[in-house]
Amino acid sequence: MQSGATRGDPPRVQFHNVLESGVGERICLFLSSWEDAYKTVPPWDVGRPQPAFVELVRAGELSKGRVLDVGCGTGENALYLAENGFSVTGVDLSSRAVAVARAKTAEKRLKIDFRAGNVLSLDFKDGLFDNIIDSGLFHTFPDNDRPVYTHEISRVLVANGKYFMLCFSEKEPTGWGGPHRVTRGEIEATFSSLFKINYIRDALFATRFHNDGGRAYLTSATRSSV
Repeated sequence: MQSGATRGDPPRVQFHNVLESGVGERICLFLSSWEDAYKTVPPWDVGRPQPAFVELVRAGELSKGRVLDVGCGTGENALYLAENGFSVTGVDLSSRAVAVARAKTAEKRLKIDFRAGNVLSLDFKDGLFDNIIDSGLFHTFPDNDRPVYTHEISRVLVANGKYFMLCFSEKEPTGWGGPHRVTRGEIEATFSSLFKINYIRDALFATRFHNDGGRAYLTSATRSSV
C-alpha cells in the first residue's frame, strides 16, 4: 500500500499482529497525514519491487516508454522499471517518502522524476504517459474519490495507454486490519467507463508481515481511444 491522496478524513490504518519480528502485538496507526506512515518503515514498504510488476515487465506487458507510478512510496517499483529501460515518473502524497525515493535513485545513479503531489489532481499535461502503475493506491480511496482518480489517470495516459493496478482483494482475510478489500465488481464499475479491462487476475501483494503475500487482484486496463 502506497500513500494515497484523499480529500476526506485523515487516513486510519489498523493492523493486528503485523510486526516484522512476529511478536504478537497490535499496531494502530491513526495518521494525521500520510507523512506519519513514513516516520518508520510502513508494512507495505518491502524494500523490493512487487513480484506482480516484475512479472509484467518480464512478460513484456508494459509498453516501452513513459511510465507514471502513482502512489510510488519510496520508489522500489519505479527503480526496477528504470533499471529495465523505462522512463519513469513517480508521484506520492508523502514528501518524506519522495525524499527516500530520490536518495535511492541517486545511490543507484538512475534518472527518475520523483515528485510530491496529489494523484487526484495530477500536475501533468494530457496524454503524457504510455503506462501507469498503481501498487496499493486504489484500495486506499473512499468511493467518492474513485471517479476523480479514474478521470485523472485516463487524462494523462495516451490513447490506448495501459493501466496496471495491484490491490487487496476480498479474498484476503480482514482480521489483521489494513485497507479496503476490493471486489472484481468494484474494479469493473470504477474503470469500465473510460477503460477496456483486459483482465482481473488473482495475485499476491508482498508486505512485511505476510510470508507469501496477501491475496490481491492484478488488473490490466487499456485507456479508451475516444
